[in-house]
Amino acid sequence: MFDHAYQNYMDHAYPADELMPLTCRGRVRGLEPSRGDVDDALGKFSLTLIDTLDTLVLLNKTTEFEAAVRRVLSDVRLDNDIVVSVFETNIRVLGGLLGGHSMAVMLKDKGEHMQWYQDELLHMAKDLGLRLLPAFNTSSGLPYPRVNLRFGVRGPETRTGTETDTCTACAGTMILEFAALSRFTGDPVFEIHARRALDFLWEKRQRNSNLVGTTINIHSGEWVRRDSGVGAGIDSYYEYLLKAYILLGDDLFLERFNIHYASIMKYISQPPLLLDVHIHKPLLPARTWMDSLLAFFPGLQVLKGDIRPAIETHEMLYQVTKKHNFLPEAFTTDFRVHWAQHPLRPEFAESTYFLYKATGDPYYLEAGRTILDNLNRFARVPCGFAAMKDVRTGSHEDRMDSFFLAEMFKYLFLLFADAEDLPFDVEDYVFTTEAHLLPLSLSTAPHASFFTSNRTFNEELDDSNFDWTCPNTRLLFPDPAFPRNLREPIRSAVDKSCPRPPPYRYVEPGMGRPPLRAQDFMANNVEHLELLRRMGAVSAVAAEDGVRFMQEMMELSSQQQKEQLPPRAIQIVSHPFLGRVVLTAGPAQFGIDLSKSSTGVRGFVTVAEPYSGCTEITNAEYVQGHIALLQRGQCMFAEKARHIQKAGAIGGIVIDDNEGSSSDTAPLFQMAGDGRSTDDITMPLLFLFHKEGNILLEALKEYREAEVLLSDKARDRGVTLLPHTPPSLLEPVSLFHASAEQLIQDTLELDELTPEQVTPPREEVSPVEQDTSPAEEVRPPEEEASPAEDARPPEEEATAADLTRPEEERDSEDREEPEGDTDSSSQSVDELLADWREDLEAFQQMEKDEL
Repeated sequence: MFDHAYQNYMDHAYPADELMPLTCRGRVRGLEPSRGDVDDALGKFSLTLIDTLDTLVLLNKTTEFEAAVRRVLSDVRLDNDIVVSVFETNIRVLGGLLGGHSMAVMLKDKGEHMQWYQDELLHMAKDLGLRLLPAFNTSSGLPYPRVNLRFGVRGPETRTGTETDTCTACAGTMILEFAALSRFTGDPVFEIHARRALDFLWEKRQRNSNLVGTTINIHSGEWVRRDSGVGAGIDSYYEYLLKAYILLGDDLFLERFNIHYASIMKYISQPPLLLDVHIHKPLLPARTWMDSLLAFFPGLQVLKGDIRPAIETHEMLYQVTKKHNFLPEAFTTDFRVHWAQHPLRPEFAESTYFLYKATGDPYYLEAGRTILDNLNRFARVPCGFAAMKDVRTGSHEDRMDSFFLAEMFKYLFLLFADAEDLPFDVEDYVFTTEAHLLPLSLSTAPHASFFTSNRTFNEELDDSNFDWTCPNTRLLFPDPAFPRNLREPIRSAVDKSCPRPPPYRYVEPGMGRPPLRAQDFMANNVEHLELLRRMGAVSAVAAEDGVRFMQEMMELSSQQQKEQLPPRAIQIVSHPFLGRVVLTAGPAQFGIDLSKSSTGVRGFVTVAEPYSGCTEITNAEYVQGHIALLQRGQCMFAEKARHIQKAGAIGGIVIDDNEGSSSDTAPLFQMAGDGRSTDDITMPLLFLFHKEGNILLEALKEYREAEVLLSDKARDRGVTLLPHTPPSLLEPVSLFHASAEQLIQDTLELDELTPEQVTPPREEVSPVEQDTSPAEEVRPPEEEASPAEDARPPEEEATAADLTRPEEERDSEDREEPEGDTDSSSQSVDELLADWREDLEAFQQMEKDEL
């Protein structure tokens, strides 16, 4: 899997920062439509290659590592006139260079590889560190969120330096990389600045709750967002406090972490949930959903030694994963999708690895297998692995972030590896938040004496804040069934979707809990209206409760709107895609509701003429029995649908005429009717933005035909998507779990069979299975189907076009027997084998195919 991702990056994207796996090319900032803040990680410095350096060593690819280091040294420039995220550049690029340096030194010391290495990566790391330092030039010591690699943050040429806010994690996730850089080079300036930022955040914690907010003003130190959790915006701040103690041995970091951790477990942890609260009112939930970044927290709890809540939260995340195939970017407290995308995040795999290390429970190997299988079944595409645009539909995004190679494969390899599989002892290293490896020996480096704790309190360390020893899991779990007993109730809770918590009792506004929750509000309830009035009129505190109520109402409204606009999937199932490319599509408010169809609608696409579809279709003979492609504009969507339906189309796809539009950057919408009844439209119509539509048009242009499946969500990218495949081949083979050699062998075995062996007995085939849908194949009426062609695999069901034909017509077709002798049957099998061999050859070449 790693080879598939890494080689496609090197073949199709390098020296670009990231691979675009659907279009098989590199993502170069400025040449692609802006994705907003996400693009701040890209700095034209071959991000994915640098982020992957130490992964190559861990996976025993030392030759590739040596070649990759030489490429970085010869090709990568760090002085680009480009504005980048300080946080992302630190954890990915600086961390990647330091991890690569650590690995190079380790290999050189072993005397087998990298004998030529003279700390070149470390020199690059120091150069980058000096380019990041101007961001720390603030009165508070908190860094600006962005910096220009060439010009810093001051002056008009920098195009940055005007920001006032940053996230807590952005400012508090510098200490590992900056301290390592100082310890490696002997220059204390980096560690001093990282410690100063941490000291300021600690000073600004809410003193009663000992929690920190999500966003802070870098000049005044005022909290801009006062919600507090362990997910996005704060996550790695807590992680780096504990890991700074592990790496540097400074008790101050452990003391601070333990004080924060006690508050997290008191206010945020509601096993198995981790819910954001307000730092000034920590008994008050701040939102009703969780984001996927908190999946790292069970792993951090393992490092802390608190295994029981780690097991509980991990189990909840595992059940959500099994429910949706991947962790949605955000999900509600009753485990429904809140934000549907999944950019192949590694945090759940990270926690799975740590829990397996702590417990030795093989249950976590099964969890790892689930992660592997889902990546291969749903995310693997010919040019790498594609992020999920929507976990509900299985649609893809043209994106493979560098952290996928930096983290996911490290943790999965470590999960399954035996000690002899590893080239070094990982216990000698600490993982950064990007899973880069820094040696624990840095705590005793010759330069370590430069750094003393900048203590913010006069009191001595309180021993009650320390767990000085690691837990003995044999004592924690004397009964092997104990972890299982913790998991069972959580599994059933997720399966049944937890009921909502009971509404709060009425409390006077301003007394700690809101008197009314948005989810319980009813506009026709006089008491509710009175409570709402009192929120804004009793006191300033009550007014704050009122604002919070309105925030909940907006969140609830947004969530309900999302539920009313479920996206649809267009899955390209013909060669060479075979179901591996899924496009996010918008639905129509008319026509067939694909969410109520178990099979969807499948057929070959053809471009309608005129392309607008606003007048009668002139190429009806080509559109008939096909899915018509149309361009947006010039008339109503319903009018387009009526014209192609009249021409005999079984479905339609409208492609946006706004060049450059993409579901990555624009919200999906439902295509509305034309103000009159649309009951006459009986086929599905879907909408694609320009970028996704171009992928389909390019496939049609390149391969002359393209078959797609229109459905509410993508079907398994396995053999069920191969057209006209004999059942004898379908049963033992899966494209994702069988090698090309296995497939060829199965084909050779098929070649030896007689036609009677290939063709299933007539009485075993249901009428629906016998029928050949217009969406599947268009034949002249006089041409008769052979038994081998007519017998479809049991996995393949009739399309909507099959089911709308009169029952008598289908029955009469079922009763007809094919004509012809044995020779004609043999000829049909030969043709079938020829087609199948073409598919096999395509499969062998799939890794090299460009879309």
